[in-house]
Amino acid sequence: MSEVRIAAEPRTEFGKGGARRTRRAGKVPAVLYGHGQPPRHIALPARELLHAFKTEAGTNVLLTVELSDGAQLALPKDVQRHPIRGSFEHVDLVIVRRGERVTVDVPVTLTGEADRDAIVDQQSTTVSIQADAADIPSALELDITGLTVGASISAGVVPLPSGATLVSDADLVVVAGLAKPTAAAEEAAEGAGSETAEASA
Repeated sequence: MSEVRIAAEPRTEFGKGGARRTRRAGKVPAVLYGHGQPPRHIALPARELLHAFKTEAGTNVLLTVELSDGAQLALPKDVQRHPIRGSFEHVDLVIVRRGERVTVDVPVTLTGEADRDAIVDQQSTTVSIQADAADIPSALELDITGLTVGASISAGVVPLPSGATLVSDADLVVVAGLAKPTAAAEEAAEGAGSETAEASA
């Protein structure tokens, strides 16, 4: 589990105008809340936040948010990004404690080779688990060796690290083996595409 220290400063301007000025200054508007504490409006350095999210933990990175009156451990709860530029618009941070169990979505990484006749269809790229806030895995590995056409692997059999428990439905399909299209099916699809193009011309 990656843990990153990041400095924060209080934010006194609110609304769209204040948020724009914060972002123009190279900072990201954020709110820190949880454990019965009143929400704190803060600004985080955009470059440091980007580096934090580029660790192997991604947006599940554990942040030590350094404030004027001390530091708080926090996890990103909601990360809003600009739809085109991809820059950070706003971040919600929830306060956590070491030893506290939290629910997070963790990416599933596929390993191994499926049967040569099967197309691998990963229907769920993440599964929800509950784990210690300071011990969230960066990814869960699922071995698909020998996956055949018509077979599937559900969340209930994804290996979890010690101490973690599954929150997602155990029957949630993570990956399935699909049949490769036949030559006739490919020709039919190409023909349908050509007819559609001619009709719209």
